[in-house]
Amino acid sequence: MTEATVSERPRRAPASQQNQNAPPPGPLGSEAEVALTLDGQEVKVPVGTSILEAARKLGTHIPTLCHHPDLCVAGVCRICSVEVEGLRALQAACTFPVTAPIQVRTHSKKVRLARRHIVDLLLSDHYGDCYACRRNNNCELQDLAREYGVDMFRFGHPERPRHEIDGSSYSVVRDNNKCVMCRRCVRTCIDLQEVGAIEVLGRSDHSHIAPYLGKPLGDVVCINCGQCINRCPTGALHAQDYTDEVWAAIDDPGKHVVIQTAPSPRAAIGECFGLPAGHALTFELNTALKRAGFDRVFDTNFTADLTILEEGTELLIRLKKVLLQEESVALPQFTSCSPGWVKYLEHFYPEYIPNLSTAKSPQQMFGAIIKTYYARTHHIPAEDIVTVALMPCSAKKFECNRPEMDASGFKDVDYGLTTRELAKMIRESGIRLPDMPKTGFDAPFGTATGSGVIFGATGGVMEAALRSVLELVSGVKVEDLFAHADIKPVRGFEGIRYAEIPIPEVGPVPAILADHFSSWEFLRGATLKVAVAHGTANAKKVMEDIKAGGLFSQCHFIEFMGCPGGCIGGGGQPIPTSPEIREARARAIYAEDSAYPIRKSHENPDVLRIYSEFLKEGPCGTRSHRLLHTHYTERGKYIE
Repeated sequence: MTEATVSERPRRAPASQQNQNAPPPGPLGSEAEVALTLDGQEVKVPVGTSILEAARKLGTHIPTLCHHPDLCVAGVCRICSVEVEGLRALQAACTFPVTAPIQVRTHSKKVRLARRHIVDLLLSDHYGDCYACRRNNNCELQDLAREYGVDMFRFGHPERPRHEIDGSSYSVVRDNNKCVMCRRCVRTCIDLQEVGAIEVLGRSDHSHIAPYLGKPLGDVVCINCGQCINRCPTGALHAQDYTDEVWAAIDDPGKHVVIQTAPSPRAAIGECFGLPAGHALTFELNTALKRAGFDRVFDTNFTADLTILEEGTELLIRLKKVLLQEESVALPQFTSCSPGWVKYLEHFYPEYIPNLSTAKSPQQMFGAIIKTYYARTHHIPAEDIVTVALMPCSAKKFECNRPEMDASGFKDVDYGLTTRELAKMIRESGIRLPDMPKTGFDAPFGTATGSGVIFGATGGVMEAALRSVLELVSGVKVEDLFAHADIKPVRGFEGIRYAEIPIPEVGPVPAILADHFSSWEFLRGATLKVAVAHGTANAKKVMEDIKAGGLFSQCHFIEFMGCPGGCIGGGGQPIPTSPEIREARARAIYAEDSAYPIRKSHENPDVLRIYSEFLKEGPCGTRSHRLLHTHYTERGKYIE
């Protein structure tokens, strides 16, 4: 077994931010240090360290607005201005590299007044009523106004909106009236995700953030990932909110409203109620949802397990065709459960659509099962069932509105809610979530496995698939191959991981796969070559490598997630986000996985029952293919 990580190249800044990055620390050698005196305190830092980084090392607070730990530096807001002795003008602490001994004052009268005037100027161009804003009490501009004692609009204040709100996307709403031109969204879209759906258009006081040619966001290459929302400091970006429609369904006595909850929101929603990152509230949430009025609460992990059997079987079928039948098959197979990644591929690499697994995401599989199997067994007309999905992802809103997601004869999933939106609904219900007693999920989809839980973290889908594929093919318990069934070669937050996993031996074909295979001999002595990439900037690296015939073109299976960190870093998760917060959420997910009595998808008794009672031909059979699989759309990068 081998594993590897792919070295990172320097991030690419957007065109509007190029040549503004501070030099990396240590250009004279990693051992080179320089003394910096900050408000009378001396500290030694590596050459090239920014004043902001040095201040944080000392525990000195310097306010920021355009700065974000996930993004390249920009220095456009100037709220972090400091005095550097010997220089006439104030300097931006986030971009000023320390290359020689200097003395810095961070809170002098000159600095305080400058920061206050910067906040006043930002407010003079910022339209919006804080009480009616989605970011009220979680707005960085509001925090700065409070911090610098803003008690009046010294330079005026817009009294009416000047920009139309762009609600053309199913996922992301743009309100430029609240934009402060920090360019975080631009750097997120271009630098972090390498999509480029938005940029700075115009010059001087006509500058504004917009898609190409000012087109609506729904008409360009936006992949709906919502990463721009998670890094916007104000309410200029937010997700399309369908909570009013969900409340209307709950209040309608003729509707049977069910909700599925994914593991990533459950690991993060506590942050909306003041808990530290990494505190899962899975079973408290079940109680809260029932009290809020949902008729049934189901676990998305059930269909995550279903996805593993469908997607894993599809992979084995492709391998059989290429190794045994010598057919031409699209390999490597790509995962398809991240709708942001799927839309990215449809736009930027449509020629590789055949490589995508046709398996729907767990969200969409659940919707199809609810409106067929569940409707039949519970004698509820499908048209009276409203399916709601709690997801960490704004792109899930787009996914459930894809026209092909109607295999049940109805819209598979009616509404997608983000973690933030459900937290709002819970507060509206007068519920203090952390104080709720714990209750389980409702039958018949109440049994889940650890494999379903780890879908939420990057590498989780791959690990879940390997747990089942290795065991089903070899007949050897995966715990005998990897301690505690933890397949660590595919875990981690490196942008890209590559691993080779040998199949130790081949065993008998299990009954659930007997319709597709009579023997595993074609896999004897085989080594599975797999890879994991999270964030579409890393996906781009992998795809370009595949196009060039590189290492990843030799893979059999690749997991792609559209968001940094996977679903735990989704565009619908609590704000703020950072590498440390995403790691804390991941720890919560892996802790849940280790506590589950069943940790492999193919051992989920509810999944096995649905195959025996409903999907009788097994994974990738006729009925399961009709309900649980889909097709994709070539979109391209250019507007015709």
